[in-house]
Amino acid sequence: MTHNIYFYILTAAAVSFLIRVLPLTLIRKKIKNTFIRSFLYYVPYVTLAVMTFPAIISAPQVPLAGILALIVGVAAAWKGVNMVGIAALCCGVVFVAETVAGFLL
Repeated sequence: MTHNIYFYILTAAAVSFLIRVLPLTLIRKKIKNTFIRSFLYYVPYVTLAVMTFPAIISAPQVPLAGILALIVGVAAAWKGVNMVGIAALCCGVVFVAETVAGFLL
C-alpha cells in the first residue's frame, strides 16, 4: 500500500461525496413511512447530543462543574430561557464551580 497523501484525500472526498449524494439519487419519492419519518426527524438532535455530552463532562477541569452546568442548563431551558442566556448561565456555573473547587482543593 502506498502512502500517497493525495490518494487518501481523494478517497475521503469520494466517500464523503457518496454519503451525501446517494440518498438524493436513490430516494426520489416523498417518504411516507411514519417510523422512518420520525426517525429522520430526531437524527439532528441525537447527533448534537452525542457530540455535546462528552464535551460537557471533559471540557471543565472539574467534571462535577460540567454536570452541574448541564443540570442548570436543562432547568433554564425548561423555564424558556433563550440559547444565549443558557450558554452564559452555564459558563457562569462552570466558572463559579471551578473557582470554589480551586479554593477547596
